[in-house]
Amino acid sequence: MSMLTLAQAKEILPKHTTEQHLFVHAAAVSAAMGAMAEHFGEDKAYWEAIGYLHDVDFEKFPQEHCHHVRELLNNEPVDEEDMENIIAHGYGICTEEVQPSSNLQKSLFAVDELTGIIHAYSLMRPEGMEGMEVKSLKKKFKDKKFAAKCNREIIKNGVADLGMDLGDVMACCIKGMTEHKAELV
Repeated sequence: MSMLTLAQAKEILPKHTTEQHLFVHAAAVSAAMGAMAEHFGEDKAYWEAIGYLHDVDFEKFPQEHCHHVRELLNNEPVDEEDMENIIAHGYGICTEEVQPSSNLQKSLFAVDELTGIIHAYSLMRPEGMEGMEVKSLKKKFKDKKFAAKCNREIIKNGVADLGMDLGDVMACCIKGMTEHKAELV
């Protein structure tokens, strides 16, 4: 089977998702994953596709997130590796099934929540994503009341698992999300 494409991911997600904020989140994570792929010298298009589809079962099964990925994607052009890449982002949060082991899986785990903080910050800045700096983002990250639903511990654990500096992961996410800022409104 061929590797999942972003076009395929954008066809599949609307079959299981209706809420606009989830499409914006999908676009944000996809953009961040593309930048992470570039950082690691990996397949940007593939990482973007996995990022876009990562919450495929979230709207239908919010209490059982990551437990219904296979049943929803079974009849789609998605192979077992794709499904494991998606399921891994819930490791230790909502599933114990697939522990993140590849750079792709670890990146998805790390950037999922982080994109929420970055997006929230962009919405309060007059210039949006444009010109966002890691230094100012770190201040927002330290403010536990800001984007309070985004779990900082998950982000820190994911970044540590990648063996990267938080600022470097933030820089990748800012870069990717800035390139796709038109999709994040």
